[in-house]
Amino acid sequence: MSIGHTLLGLLESGPRHGYDLKRAFDEKFGHDRPLHYGQVYSTMSRLLKNGLVEVDGIEAGGGPERKRYAVTEAGVTDVARWLATPEKPEPYLQSTLYTKVVLALLTERDAADILDTQRSEHLRSMRALTERKRKGDLADQLICDHALFHLEADLRWLELTAARLDKLREAVAR
Repeated sequence: MSIGHTLLGLLESGPRHGYDLKRAFDEKFGHDRPLHYGQVYSTMSRLLKNGLVEVDGIEAGGGPERKRYAVTEAGVTDVARWLATPEKPEPYLQSTLYTKVVLALLTERDAADILDTQRSEHLRSMRALTERKRKGDLADQLICDHALFHLEADLRWLELTAARLDKLREAVAR
């Protein structure tokens, strides 16, 4: 996820302080990975330097000055371009799990055990996501569905690999 583009998009509804941006980000996108304040302010500094935001006002208070940021026209254009650009599908051609299975075969360990252990972990994760989806709002349901579909694809791969272990053992032994 592009944090900079996300913060720019949040600013399109109106100027905000860094604290307000962090809170809005965490509410909408950061359920599992909230932003750190330092990340917000370093990102805003970079966006300011690149002309994508401007300081809309500075408020003095009991603590440090609070800058209020506003998105510039260049920032709006940048977000529009980012939104219109499709994400590159990740083919996962060099996954860690595949590497573990091949190394287990090469070192004469039980690759089936690795696949079984991973299957159990995937199922545990799917149960937790299903529970979260059941209790969550629409946004939570959609993000859980996305994760569940990926885990289902992984499970299909685990089953297919388990069925082909003998052939894979022969292929990697050459």
